[in-house]
Formats: sequence, C-alpha cells, structure tokens
Amino acid sequence: VQLQACGGGLVQAGGSLRLSCAAAGGTFSRYVMAWFRQAPGKDREFVAAISWSGGSTYYADSVKGRFTISRDSDKNTVYLQMNSLKPEDTAVYYCSANNPWTAKTVYWGQGTQVTVSS
Repeated sequence: VQLQACGGGLVQAGGSLRLSCAAAGGTFSRYVMAWFRQAPGKDREFVAAISWSGGSTYYADSVKGRFTISRDSDKNTVYLQMNSLKPEDTAVYYCSANNPWTAKTVYWGQGTQVTVSS
C-alpha cells in the first residue's frame, strides 16, 4: 500500500485547507488512519485518527474543534479538514496507516506542507 497525501499549501491565519490521503496498491480498510505533523525543529506529533469503520475519531487537544478527520472507504481516501488555521499549525503533514491492535504505524505517506501566515 502506498499513501499519497496532497492538499497542502499557503493560507492566511483563520483560513481553511483540506488534506487528502489516497491509498494505492491495496486497501486500507483494515487500518486505523491517522494524520501526524512535524514542524521545523520539532518532533513529529499526532494530529488526528479515525477507526477502520469511521465510527470513532480522535484528536490532539491543539486541533480539537478546528480539524475534522474523515474517510471514504469506497475511494480509499482519508481527509483532514482544517479550519480556523493558526500559524502554529504550520508543518509538514503526514498520513499514516496504523495497526488497529498495536497502534504501530505500518505505512507512511510522503507528507504535504501546510504554511499558515499571520
């Protein structure tokens, strides 16, 4: 399975972006899908995750209420809708496919840059 993330870009504070992550070469329906991000000079951090069924979602406190994760299993795609963006959201965003039992990441996408200007 290869994960292809896209949708990043430059946006002003308060703006919105929607990231997409498409799986190719297989299905990702068995995995918990998640988004992580890494800002310059910082460790990669968890942003949001969604269960294989889409029935459960999880968010970092820093994005709760502003970001929404969703998935379309028919399209093998997971989304991250980001609203009310802040300069501190600036980072490279990565999608990942994770083992639902161990939470270990099995696949990483290549990352997409999100830059929020003040």
